[in-house]
Amino acid sequence: MRIAKAVITAAGRNQRTLPLQTLRDRDGTEKAVLGILVEEALSAGVEEVAVVVVPGDEDPYTAAIASVIGEHGARVTFIPQARPLGYGHAVYCARDFVGTDPFLHLVGDHLYVSREERTCARQLVSVAVAESCAVSAVQATRETLLPYFGTVGGRRVASRKDLYMVETVVEKPTPTEAELSLIVPGLRAGHYLCFFGMHVLTSAVMEILSEQVADADSNGERSVTLSEALNVLAGREKYLALEERAQRFDVGVRYGLLTAQLALALSGVDREEVLARLVELLASRSMGYDHSPAAGS
Repeated sequence: MRIAKAVITAAGRNQRTLPLQTLRDRDGTEKAVLGILVEEALSAGVEEVAVVVVPGDEDPYTAAIASVIGEHGARVTFIPQARPLGYGHAVYCARDFVGTDPFLHLVGDHLYVSREERTCARQLVSVAVAESCAVSAVQATRETLLPYFGTVGGRRVASRKDLYMVETVVEKPTPTEAELSLIVPGLRAGHYLCFFGMHVLTSAVMEILSEQVADADSNGERSVTLSEALNVLAGREKYLALEERAQRFDVGVRYGLLTAQLALALSGVDREEVLARLVELLASRSMGYDHSPAAGS
C-alpha cells in the first residue's frame, strides 16, 4: 500500500477564509494555514495534493500557498465543490483525482502539532502502510466535546496500546448515544475516541460516498457526512483508528487561531523568546501594570 495522494477539504461556506489565515510556523516563517497543511501532507511522502474549495476561491488559495510550495506548485490541484452538500460530498468531489488509490485526507481548518520529530501525517501514513488498510487518527476526548466531532467505537488491537479496530462511527453523538455504543475499553471514564481531523482512506470510501450522494439526489438535497460513510466502511473492510498523542487545533473556534499560534511557537525555534514574552506579560498583569500604548496617553 502506497500513499501518494492527499485531499484537503476547504470548501465550508462559513469557514472558507480560515485556511487563508496566516501565522508563524515552528520554523519562524509566516505561512497560511493551508500552506502548513500542504507541508504536513508532503512530509508524509505524498506527491500530489488536491484542495477542495468553493468555486472562485482558486486564485486566493493559490496565492496563499505559493511561498510554501515554491517550485512544487504543479503538485497542488484545486477542485471546486459546485454544490454545498456537506463534508462527505466535499471529499467525494476529489474522486477523479483519487481514482482507485488510497489517499491521505486532512481538514482545512485544523492544525496539528506533533510531540515527536515525525509529523502527525507521517505517523498515520506509516501505520496505514504497515497495516494495509484505512486508518483514522483519533484522540481521547471528554464527553462535553462530543458535539464537535465524529466519534468511533471499537476494541483495542492486541499488543498495541494506541491502535483500535473500528466497529462503529457516529457523527457528533449525544452523551447518551456515546454511552450506549461508543465506549472503548481502556479509556478513562467519560472519554471517547473522537476524530483528530486526519485520515488515510481507501477508494472504497469513494464508492460508499457515491452511493450516499446518489441517495441524496434522489431524496432531495441533504448533507452527506464522512462519518456516515466511514460507519459503512467499518462493516465492509478492515478499518483502524490510531490514537494520536499530538495536539489538534481547530482554528475556526473562538481563540482557535491564537491557541494554534501559541502551540506552534512553543514547539518551534522561537520558543525561548515567546516564553520570555509570555512571562513578562503575565507578570505585568499580576502586578497591575499596563504597558499598552493607551496607558501612557
